[in-house]
Amino acid sequence: MRKRECLPGRPMSTTINGVKHSVRVPPSGPASIFFLIFIPFAASYYLSYFFRTINALVSSRLTADFDLSARGLGFLTSVFFLSAFFQVPIGVLVDRHGPRRVQSCLLLVAAIGAAVFSSANAVWVLVLGRTLVGLGAGAAVFVGFKAIATWYPRERLALMNGCYVMVGALGAVTATAPAEMILTWIGWRGLFETFAFVTVICAAITFFIVPDGATSDPAPTTSNLKAVLCDIRLWRLAPLSTMCISTAWALQGLWAAPWMEDVENLSRTAIVRHLFVMAVALSMGSLALGACAHFLRKCGVRTQDFVLLAAGLFVVAELALILDSPISSYVLWAIIASLGGASVLTYAILPEFFPANMIGQANAVLSSCHIAGAFFLQYVTGFVVNLWTSHGGHYPPLAYQAAFALIVILQIAAIIWFAYPAIRARRRTIVKMSLRATSLEA
Repeated sequence: MRKRECLPGRPMSTTINGVKHSVRVPPSGPASIFFLIFIPFAASYYLSYFFRTINALVSSRLTADFDLSARGLGFLTSVFFLSAFFQVPIGVLVDRHGPRRVQSCLLLVAAIGAAVFSSANAVWVLVLGRTLVGLGAGAAVFVGFKAIATWYPRERLALMNGCYVMVGALGAVTATAPAEMILTWIGWRGLFETFAFVTVICAAITFFIVPDGATSDPAPTTSNLKAVLCDIRLWRLAPLSTMCISTAWALQGLWAAPWMEDVENLSRTAIVRHLFVMAVALSMGSLALGACAHFLRKCGVRTQDFVLLAAGLFVVAELALILDSPISSYVLWAIIASLGGASVLTYAILPEFFPANMIGQANAVLSSCHIAGAFFLQYVTGFVVNLWTSHGGHYPPLAYQAAFALIVILQIAAIIWFAYPAIRARRRTIVKMSLRATSLEA
């Protein structure tokens, strides 16, 4: 086999048994991995976060232009998460063909969806465009986590996942005050046209710059997927991860703004400020969660235990909102948004359960739960709120409080389900110690 020198990550010509092949030189060194792998996938996740959360900002314009009800707006926004049905097949493709090819193709689908959305003259066209955007951008989170798990050592996964989500969450930052300025200039249609073009550019960069991740692990098979789906550890983690991350997506992506307007009676300017603070909190919180998990791991604290602590804080913040606590709403919404970055923890746990050739599929199953959960929560929240009569497009505070209370109940149930094995093990230990003490006394 003959090779000629080539820069890391760039295609080069290789002759094997007299046949020329085009391969890519794997990156070597932290800097090469960062620029050739981390940055392109983080940019894709940035676009995913932007598309996921932008409806919170343009909801009033869409409602006015298309005469949408709360239930209609909830459905339109939630169809982004219909991509949950495609996550597992995408995960299989990622394990089989690598993140580069799959991500670049998906970004093109997202770009087409954004273009369709921008040209919509009927609600069904909006729904079609939003669905295509979700299909193309919804998998960015786990595709990027797969790339990170491939190129970075396991002990650094939580930290790098935190950095990854931090950069991606800047898309949510863009979908607040910066996007508001663009809206006043070119309108919501022009905004989506612009980001459709940016998405095409990102797809091209991903395809031509990112190297293929060679691995010695066997190719994924149907038995791999079956093993993932039958692993009880995944199904202990999935409900808790879903009720943290999906709730944050559902609220930050849509229902936070209506709550602020109808319950807290905030002005448009104040709502945009709140959304901006939430987006910054998500970005910084993701990095903080990853860094804390990295530090606690060195101190012997399991990431699973840290996830439980984060979920408990999430519930406390939501209850404070529902009960009209005197705590500043900026603080409460910032906590809720920042804990949407708990994916940096849950995706870092999966490599402890599965080998490398199954991580893409495991990530995809967990991502399916997140996306399906966000679809369910966004739509059901709108359904519950719509049970009350609106007055000029506004709903009473009790409608939102009831919807949010339902979410809290589901979160508490997920916490109990996840913690039950540890509680049971602790109970058995206490019983054994009691029996041993009794026998010694006898």
